[in-house]
Amino acid sequence: MVRAAARVFAERGYDQTTIKDLAEAIELAAGGIYHYVGSKDQLLELICDQLMHPLLERARELTAVADEPPAEQLHALVALWVSHATQHRDHMLVFQQERHVIERGPRWRRIREDRKQFELLVEQVIERVHASGRLALADSRLALSALLGMVNHTVQWYRPRGRLSPAQIADGYAALLLVAQPDVAAGSAELSSAPV
Repeated sequence: MVRAAARVFAERGYDQTTIKDLAEAIELAAGGIYHYVGSKDQLLELICDQLMHPLLERARELTAVADEPPAEQLHALVALWVSHATQHRDHMLVFQQERHVIERGPRWRRIREDRKQFELLVEQVIERVHASGRLALADSRLALSALLGMVNHTVQWYRPRGRLSPAQIADGYAALLLVAQPDVAAGSAELSSAPV
């Protein structure tokens, strides 16, 4: 029901969608919607929660691996994020359309907190990449803003049958942020062939 509501809100806009529209899309009587969720607002809350909370939990699990190099951790985090965003494209579109509502009011506190915690987690990984010398940008805050913009905007143009897969998109984004790892084998071959 939440996924269907996300699709309808994404297509028509939250304000323009009526309970009747939702009932037709979900193939449920309007009374049935009220039975499962109290209001359209609650559906919006569930959509945003279904988007943010699982992403944060999976990102925490991924970054909890302490011995993984920071650049690889960032790459894996970007891959997770792009995959989640594209799998929840309608959720993302609704979140972006209704962000002005979500940014205020006590009922949205948990969703705002999940979003802030996720951004903080990404920022911490970027800081570790910066400290390792692998960040392509001199300013880690700029790198975070660039990454937020790239990934969040992906849902505006991404199409499942398009030219690039989510993994390829994530690889491209990571390549923009990371300094290429020097090829150790190639470097040692050059050294061995150098005249003495």
